[in-house]
Amino acid sequence: MIQPSVSEQKRQRLFLLLCGIFLTNALIAEIIGMKIFSVETLLGFPPAQLLIGGERLDFNMTAGVVNWPVVFITSDIINEYFGTKGVKRISYLTAGFIVYTFITIYFSTQLPPAQFWLDINGRDANGNPFNINEAFFRIFNQGLGIMIGSIVAFLLGQILDVSIFAWLRRRTGSKYIWLRATGSTMFSQLVDSFVVLTIAFYVFGNWDLKQIFSVGCINYLYKGCIAILLTPVLYIAHYFIDQYLGKDYAEQLSHHAAHDGEVL
Repeated sequence: MIQPSVSEQKRQRLFLLLCGIFLTNALIAEIIGMKIFSVETLLGFPPAQLLIGGERLDFNMTAGVVNWPVVFITSDIINEYFGTKGVKRISYLTAGFIVYTFITIYFSTQLPPAQFWLDINGRDANGNPFNINEAFFRIFNQGLGIMIGSIVAFLLGQILDVSIFAWLRRRTGSKYIWLRATGSTMFSQLVDSFVVLTIAFYVFGNWDLKQIFSVGCINYLYKGCIAILLTPVLYIAHYFIDQYLGKDYAEQLSHHAAHDGEVL
């Protein structure tokens, strides 16, 4: 039996680790994305009241934005060392797990609650009547539209991201990591931000296009700022990966991924 070299073992471990980070954060983002929070309140600022599309909007975001930046960075790193096919494979796998997660959650909301569970959770922290089963249903069963919108936007965003990343890398070589990482994210998330809202809340919901445009602009503005602010993290990650794999082997992987599109 042929044993893989030390470099090969490190490469395999790195790919598994990156895929694990990617998959875990994407799933968590989809689950916790059902909560909407106020960015201004979190930071102690007054409401922004930005005038967009004729409406004044605040930075009210889904909790999923906490994890999505990790997905963006991990996607770019996988693309850098394992090529576009590496990113597409983990993206398709993640989409499948997201569908499975939504289906499992849906059926869990349909299960009849145990009476003792309702009784011991029958009051909230202030002593008011509380229906925990209704709360569970409302939190997790947000509707088919959101699930379909999330899956379509996720896959479309990932395909655009890896394609633009590869296109920029062919023109910049090993230089300008920030350009291909930030540029691909900015473009892909422009599409993602509006696709998920259009499908979930226009096609399957009752929002008008003006609301879609306004909220989509707020979401994209946030994602764009985060993509720029996290650029140093990308360089730090590259440094540690190069140290782990060895500079020469890391450059070999990156070169092969750039030209062949796959290092698996």
